[in-house]
Amino acid sequence: MSDLIPYLFWEKQEGQLCAQHCLNSLLQGELFTAVDLSVIARTLDQAEQAALQEGALPGQVIPNPSIKSQNMDDSGFFSVQVLSEALKIIPIGSEQCEGVRGHPDDEIAYICNLHEHWFCLRKFGGTPTRWYNLDSLLRGPEWISQTYLGMLLSQLENDGYNIFVVRGTLPISQADEYAAEHPEPLGRTKEKSHDDIDAAMIEAAIAASLENNSSSSSPISNNNQQDSEKSNETSIDEIRAKRLARFG
Repeated sequence: MSDLIPYLFWEKQEGQLCAQHCLNSLLQGELFTAVDLSVIARTLDQAEQAALQEGALPGQVIPNPSIKSQNMDDSGFFSVQVLSEALKIIPIGSEQCEGVRGHPDDEIAYICNLHEHWFCLRKFGGTPTRWYNLDSLLRGPEWISQTYLGMLLSQLENDGYNIFVVRGTLPISQADEYAAEHPEPLGRTKEKSHDDIDAAMIEAAIAASLENNSSSSSPISNNNQQDSEKSNETSIDEIRAKRLARFG
């Protein structure tokens, strides 16, 4: 439903900065820039370099991280380790989802990744009817029903996506506050009731029509027969009158 969209923070895809867009959409604010994530990536590179040097054998050549980072590239792509470290700053965390659970709407958010693309699915106001797809490649945020959430996650897994469950407490946003005050998306109940009313009216009309046809079939048949007989009698009388007038 679109009533929550004006309150949502969403970033449109820019270059290859989908990891940045994913984090900011998840946290509902412009909390991370490409520079921030680059700093985290470099820190990870240095930590990985130190670990490699510590465990290196004598004479073993260790790649220089300044030549090529394993956690980012010039296009704006960042690794899952960068996103994981960024979430610890908030602090919240994530863990890989091993198959979609029976009640995926119990979680607070999901981070989805395929190759170099990242996006998040997030719940607002703590209500299971308030899930949104905040993918930066979309035209805008898209509402997800409880039923469709499980189907979407299953489809993403089948398509090869890595799905991470977000753990912890997300910052309360304006959209969360609005969703908490309006747990049921505005227009949803109204639309359903209209559908039910329309369906009931159609069923009633059909039933009434069938009932009328059934109950009135005999009178109509009798009336038609009587009208036909009267018409025949009138036609005979007219013929007789014309014959008498002409021939006497």
